[in-house]
Order: sequence, then structure tokens, then C-alpha cells
Amino acid sequence: MAKRSAGMLLFRRGEVGLEVLIAHPGGPLWARKDDGSWSIPKGLYDEDEEPLAAARREFAEEVGLPVPDGNVVELGEIRQPSGKLVTAFAVESDLDITDAVSNTFEMEWPRGSGKIRSYPEVDRVDWFGIDAARDKLLKGQRPFLDRLSEIGGFG
Repeated sequence: MAKRSAGMLLFRRGEVGLEVLIAHPGGPLWARKDDGSWSIPKGLYDEDEEPLAAARREFAEEVGLPVPDGNVVELGEIRQPSGKLVTAFAVESDLDITDAVSNTFEMEWPRGSGKIRSYPEVDRVDWFGIDAARDKLLKGQRPFLDRLSEIGGFG
């Protein structure tokens, strides 16, 4: 059975039109990667958890702030190149990310060194115009931007 992940994509109407809040993964494997490496704040969930509840939980863990109140827009599900199924939701909000801080994970680094180090799951979040976000996001998540544009009438 494929792994399932759920995420929350915040959007706002900014100076450049539609803007979205996306996250850059933390840790040494992603440190020097930028375009094509960002993600919707998301994470895995079990069969017994509702995708929307998982999306809210994962956003809070990765961004360090709760999902703002607002109408939730369902963006549907996409199968990633890895086979993982990602369900995404969107909420319109001009969230202040000044105090954003992610949870952490541990891994051996450098590999084979025996040293366990702690890293933020997300090392930064930022607002991007839809065109810049398309460049930044993982290729498999870009269709969510198209769906948001269509649903929100941002065309």
C-alpha cells in the first residue's frame, strides 16, 4: 500500500498576485538545493487519521504555527513520482511567518561517522508568487498550484 501524506497550502493575494507559503526541507541533504526542492508543509498519516486533521498537524509541526482560521479548499490528491499519495488543502491567509520554527529530527551525519545530529525538519518557509513557487516546488507537487489557481479564479 502506498504511503499517504497530507499538507496545507496557505495562499494570499500579494503584490505580485497569488502568493503561496511553501517550505524548504532541513538537514544536510537539502542544504545546497533550492529550485525544485521546496514543498507544501506536509507529512505522513495513518489510515485512521483524517487527511485534513493530518494536514493541520503537519503544518503546525513544520511551521511552528497553527493553520489560520478560514475556508478550507480541497486541492485533491496527487501521486508523487515515488508512489506516495499526497492530499492537499488550501486556506487563504496572510500569515506572519516571523516566528516560524520547525520541529526537529535526528540523523547520523556525516554518514558512517557515528555522530547523531539534530536538524530542523523545515529550515525555512517563505511566501512566493505563483510563478516563483512553480520553480521552487518539487515537480510532483506543482499540479497543486494549478488546481489552486483554477479553483480560486486566479487563472
